[in-house]
Amino acid sequence: MYSQHLYCWLLLAFLYFMLSPCTASAGKVSAIVVFGDSTVDPGNNNYIPTVIKSNFPPYGRDFDGGIATGRFSNGRLVTDFISEAFGLPSSVPAYLDPSCHIDQLSKGVSFASGGAGLDDLTSQATSAISLRHQLELFKTYKEKLKVAKGETLANHIITEALYYFSIGNNDIGINYFALPARRAQFTPAQYAAYLVGRARAAVRDVYDVGARKIVLAGLLLVGCLPAQRTLNHDKPGECDERHNQFARMFNAEVQEAVRRLNGELAGAQVVYAEKYSVMSAILANPKEYGFENAAQGCCGTGLVETSFLCALDAPLTCKDANKYVFFDSAHPTQKTYNIEARAMLKTELQAFL
Repeated sequence: MYSQHLYCWLLLAFLYFMLSPCTASAGKVSAIVVFGDSTVDPGNNNYIPTVIKSNFPPYGRDFDGGIATGRFSNGRLVTDFISEAFGLPSSVPAYLDPSCHIDQLSKGVSFASGGAGLDDLTSQATSAISLRHQLELFKTYKEKLKVAKGETLANHIITEALYYFSIGNNDIGINYFALPARRAQFTPAQYAAYLVGRARAAVRDVYDVGARKIVLAGLLLVGCLPAQRTLNHDKPGECDERHNQFARMFNAEVQEAVRRLNGELAGAQVVYAEKYSVMSAILANPKEYGFENAAQGCCGTGLVETSFLCALDAPLTCKDANKYVFFDSAHPTQKTYNIEARAMLKTELQAFL
């Protein structure tokens, strides 16, 4: 008799656990929520009026089915690999994609937009979805989750999700060093501090909505992108150290901001994800990672092409993108993104696994 009661109690406990909202995710992370620029845009720019698009060949040729989804690469992005590592879907959908239903978006969603920056002026210059607007879309997303999943489960998804910010590259390459307005206002150090202030405010915004697991990714060697090498008038073909110095300064500011945020936001865990040193190691010894070309992009001539220019020069595109660090003149290949993701998962993101 006792054993029958025990069996029934265990069965009820098991069913309760399985049906509880707290088991929405098999792991510690319920979903991945992404904000940023073209490094993490899976196709939002397909649905806005901007020339910065990549939903055409040769982009996406190594993605599942060879589809050009709007990712600025030959295949998956760093956030796709991170999502898969957490036991979530192998690709993070674009929030603006009308074919994605809320059940799909409840496990991962990206609000990122190619050309966006921390500075609203950057996004205005490229007609991208500003970070400010991305955060508003996120709040709308939470309301949709409540309607579809109920408030309890929606709040659980929001609280247990991993929030990933990858933004700031365009503020350097497109805005500060290419347009006169911010250079007239700020020294490089002042502008870096201004940008990090915007990043810190964005973290506070998602925290207020319920986010607790937050990643701020640093910048890579912006001055070593193929386009910046080409535009380096002082030393053509070499990395532009002005851009790299700015990236290092920005990254240092972000790390300090992360330290402060962890002390200020009760219950939150904010981490800095290092990209600069990872890319630096790849560019210093590309053959060790299986690359043959670290200076040019795979598409076109590899010197200046990105977005629609890659389509115009498609016949010149390389045959094997795995041999290239960059797919176009501004974005890494799927292989490079995979290396970045694995490096983060072994270090900073371990805290969430």
